[in-house]
Amino acid sequence: MISIVELLRSPVHRLGGRPQDGPAPAPPGELVDRVELRKGLGIIGDRYYARPAHRDASVTVIAQESLPPGAGLAQVRRNILVAGIPVDDLVGQVLTLDSGDGPVRLAVKRRANPCAWMDVMIAPGAWRALRNRGGVRCTPLDDGLLRVGPVTYTVTTPGFES
Repeated sequence: MISIVELLRSPVHRLGGRPQDGPAPAPPGELVDRVELRKGLGIIGDRYYARPAHRDASVTVIAQESLPPGAGLAQVRRNILVAGIPVDDLVGQVLTLDSGDGPVRLAVKRRANPCAWMDVMIAPGAWRALRNRGGVRCTPLDDGLLRVGPVTYTVTTPGFES
């Protein structure tokens, strides 16, 4: 089934400093049932929302199929975990997701390369295993709402969206 499995909206950056020192504590309520997106700005309430340095990469999406069993957004620090969508192949495309509240288009800008933190957050070897499978960084092209649960999706080439 194609779905949004998890959503993460974190107001703080937890993976700063050296991996051997461990992550900062997770704030309560990071994993949510829905997120609100704003065109060109990101997810309202997220640490990268409206940050100039992150405007072209304010939303991250990763495929559940890329992760080892039991791993989720709390470990990889991406915003949207989907099942059944090959997101790593979509760089340069527009991914449109609709979880029932209308379509939200995401311009897929580049890969979200994993870092050494993955060996700490998931398991030794995860950093290497997630290369080319660490998800994608996107810019929202619409205001909208995404929810956990079934989702429809389309992929289009920029300039050819309907």
